Amino acid sequence: MEEEIIELARAAKEASAALSQTSSEERNDALLAMAAALRQNAGDIVAANGQDMAAARERGTSEALLDRLMLDEGRVGAMADALEELAALPDPLGRVLQEDTLYNGIQLTKVSVPLGVVAVVYEARPNVTADAAGICLKSGNAALLRGGSLAACSNARIAEVLARAAEESGMPAGCISAVTSTDRAATDVLMGLHGLVDVLIPRGGAGLIRHCVECAKVPVIETGTGNCHVYLHETADPFMAADIVENAKCRRYGVCNAAETLLVDEGAASRLLPEVFRRLASRGVTVHGDEAACAIAADAAVEGLSVLRATEEDWETEYLAPDLAVKVVAGPQEAIAHVNRYGTMHSEAIVADPADGRGARAIEDFLNQVDAAAVYANASTAFTDGGQFGLGAEIGISTQKTHVRGPFALEGLTSYKYLLRGSGQVRA
Repeated sequence: MEEEIIELARAAKEASAALSQTSSEERNDALLAMAAALRQNAGDIVAANGQDMAAARERGTSEALLDRLMLDEGRVGAMADALEELAALPDPLGRVLQEDTLYNGIQLTKVSVPLGVVAVVYEARPNVTADAAGICLKSGNAALLRGGSLAACSNARIAEVLARAAEESGMPAGCISAVTSTDRAATDVLMGLHGLVDVLIPRGGAGLIRHCVECAKVPVIETGTGNCHVYLHETADPFMAADIVENAKCRRYGVCNAAETLLVDEGAASRLLPEVFRRLASRGVTVHGDEAACAIAADAAVEGLSVLRATEEDWETEYLAPDLAVKVVAGPQEAIAHVNRYGTMHSEAIVADPADGRGARAIEDFLNQVDAAAVYANASTAFTDGGQFGLGAEIGISTQKTHVRGPFALEGLTSYKYLLRGSGQVRA
């Protein structure tokens, strides 16, 4: 296994050098060919995914993870659409970032360049195979993909289809490759390929990301887990609040931008929470409430609402399931402190009335003081997504502060170099 992965990485390294010299038109043509190939092979891809789904169900996989894993022809079509959208975006390479003439007459130009070989390690989301391959190719990087065992059949088939289409379009062999071993040690091999892999991007649960950050010998772009919060200020409109909480929590349970904790001002909790609880009950969401939230739930007597007493662990948990922690707070500063302590620097939201002076102040304090990649006022955390930000398909959502932060795609997979043109200058 180790030798096979090393050979894939060597081929990717060679391909990356050739890929960096291709034109924007050539790479865009390849992306369009890859999209067409996905559509042409949709039936085979869905059949391979069916094998993964059957095995996952036998293993007792949660519904949230099954939703991430499942492909139908519509989702395969969406993957193809994403590649076509990538082709329509501006070329991220060769952008002039700075031009200057130095004191000695040397002309300096700073230009964007690819990173080289990008290894992506991910779990039960086969659409990531297409997104990562497409983003890497558009940005002139070779993609070395290692999906999780749950999606092994899906990932292998998608990668095969994409690699063949890219190479038939004139892209270098090895520019898209997949590590098909389901042995967990395969990730450790990738993480140790200093000199072959230029950057590693883990996408998945907290355990995978922590392991990569702590053990990798190559640079890592940390894509974070999403312990996201919605905070309801005392000035919030109850129906806007309920709409945002319901969307942030229930749109899709298994995504990293789903809300996992609801904070609400004590001065308005009795006014705001009953409508929220009715929405949550209708969606089958279990509330993990502190003492005050549980008391309000009991008084509201919402039919079908499941309520558990929250523990310290609930404030730290990314459920990825129909569960929501609820805490009553004294005001904006307690809410901000809670978010900054328990959040994962992903996505956070406040709901408040900007026309009310108290609400306006709370909004500005929340936006400025919360430490997260995306901070919203009066909007759902569900919008933290590359497509929603106008970036096209994303390769991840970074919760670190260096290089890239938040949804990142093409620009996040580029670096830069300085080109210096002289006329015989030497330094004393």
